[in-house]
Amino acid sequence: MSGSPETCIQEFLDYLKFEKRYSQLTTTAYQNDLFQFYDFLNRKFGRVSIEEINAPLVKSWLVDLKEHGNVAKSINRKISTLKSYFKFHLRMGKLEQSPMTTVVAPRMSKRLPAFINQNEAEDLFVHTQFSEGWQGETERMILATLYGTGIRVSELVNIKKQHLDLSNSNLKVLGKGNKERIIPLSPELIKRIEYYLSASENLEEQTDHDFFLLNEQGKKLNTRYVYSVVRGYLSRVTTIEKKGPHTLRHSFATHLMNNGADLNAVKELLGHSSLASTQVYTHNTIDKLKDIYKKAHPKA
Repeated sequence: MSGSPETCIQEFLDYLKFEKRYSQLTTTAYQNDLFQFYDFLNRKFGRVSIEEINAPLVKSWLVDLKEHGNVAKSINRKISTLKSYFKFHLRMGKLEQSPMTTVVAPRMSKRLPAFINQNEAEDLFVHTQFSEGWQGETERMILATLYGTGIRVSELVNIKKQHLDLSNSNLKVLGKGNKERIIPLSPELIKRIEYYLSASENLEEQTDHDFFLLNEQGKKLNTRYVYSVVRGYLSRVTTIEKKGPHTLRHSFATHLMNNGADLNAVKELLGHSSLASTQVYTHNTIDKLKDIYKKAHPKA
């Protein structure tokens, strides 16, 4: 039948892949959510076609997720998956109404992003002893690029040499949804990049020579390696709990905001689709202003 789960899921995944041009990682996340949803329906209610799915069935799944320890953020993501899925099939004519119209997302506790302060950033790049040889150069380059540009780890490992326009002091990044954005590079970061590119010519092998960051075997870096490097070096300069590539992205944004950067400019640099995602960094800025006020104002 036209509304079978297998058919409906595949049509939706094809739409995400070929029309929306989502990455394989993002498409797989949608697929996993839908498989989990239909698996729940099969176990509790038997095989259900898309036309038979209503709000009570969706809500029963969300209750089950909550009872099994899923946090609000995870549940909200799954709700978003279902909304996109039913909206697509509504447009395709399979449905007359989405079952999601009366589904309310759980409220999420506001969690502020973890970041290192500017003194810790200085310790990281000025006072830290890096590994010897090419490994050390690559580790330093990883940290400097993440903190100096605010890019995501997936964007970092996929930078190609052709994306670096050093004469115009910028970097082209391919972000979520294959959206391109241009990020300015500081003179200090440009010097480090130039040195790194020059030194990379001495590598005996360059299997992935098109890519900017390479390991000692001349191969493109993987994200797991980057996580390990960042975690190791951040442990030397900070005691915050979360220590990963996103910590440096948060630090990049927070330090820009604390030094007077425009919120919309930070949004563009980070590649956020919505200003709401960037506004979380204003909280830290306000806290800093309050601290300055208390120290400087005679009536504070």
